[in-house]
Amino acid sequence: MAPALVLLFFGSILAFWISTICGGGASLILIPILNSLLAPSIVPFALTVGTASNSASRIIIFKKNINWKIFYWFVPFSIPAVLLGAWLIKFLNPIYLQLSVSLFLLANLPEIFKSKTDHETNEKPYPNFILAIIGFLSGLVSGITGAIGLLFNRFYLSYGLQKEEIVATRAANELFLHLFKLVVYITLGFYSEAAIYIGITIALASILSSFSIKYILPYISDLVFKKIGYMSMVLAGIFLLSSSVNKIIDQDHISVSTSWVIREQETSISWRESNFILEYSWEEGLEIERPILSQELPDQLILKYESMTRTYDRIFLEKVFRFREPISYEFYCYKGSSLTKFEFSE
Repeated sequence: MAPALVLLFFGSILAFWISTICGGGASLILIPILNSLLAPSIVPFALTVGTASNSASRIIIFKKNINWKIFYWFVPFSIPAVLLGAWLIKFLNPIYLQLSVSLFLLANLPEIFKSKTDHETNEKPYPNFILAIIGFLSGLVSGITGAIGLLFNRFYLSYGLQKEEIVATRAANELFLHLFKLVVYITLGFYSEAAIYIGITIALASILSSFSIKYILPYISDLVFKKIGYMSMVLAGIFLLSSSVNKIIDQDHISVSTSWVIREQETSISWRESNFILEYSWEEGLEIERPILSQELPDQLILKYESMTRTYDRIFLEKVFRFREPISYEFYCYKGSSLTKFEFSE
């Protein structure tokens, strides 16, 4: 554990440096690393210990740049959403939410190529009800995953804030959110001794990062700051997408295989306890097939199946779905080594 904590400490310093310059993202950078050290349901606690310390230290350094209007509309709606998100951890798999987050982050790709004029044209303060909605969504996602930085960075960048205001306002919004989350996680039991050590390691690294980055930020222009922010969102999306997909494939036992059946190529997809078959032909287009039992056949086809069992050694059944066409059923009938295929409409 000790060597891992040392590496995590220096990695966290770098992550929070990048986070300040990019306008967020330390949590999303650290999530894939923490997923390899802790159970997914414990990761939000360890992240929150570190990010709460980071927010507190940033407030101390940039407190004069806080936009209080955003703060007053963001925080009251985010806190109850955190409670809802933490409760949903019991029923949701955080990995699937992380997959959704990665796709949302990748949607920022066009922003990288916009000019300064385009960015200035699109920048405008949001109505108060939008601030409330963003606060609620931030709390909900944060309660489930423990991370919100880069996910809602686009909101801060398009609001028309200066880089110091973005850093300070987000820190003020997130500090109350993080402290409330810690109370909720501890109450619900979503923590462990290992998570505490890892959280303290991240916290120390984040504080050191905050006090050192203030000497770097003045040398970065607002346009460069925003460009880096959008680039970091896209890169984090790619990184999080890869991590989430690999973990989903592993935990849900997803596999893909290809085979030829009666001169037709079929792609079989296995997910958890389910199997699906994709089949494509120029004449019939794309088909989705699902293996079924005889009890799942319509009544008229059950009689057909029972009569065919007296002729063939074994019969495999598939339910076939085609776009804008009625459901049909395929019978793969074996007699010795010979295979005959029949298809019947519902």
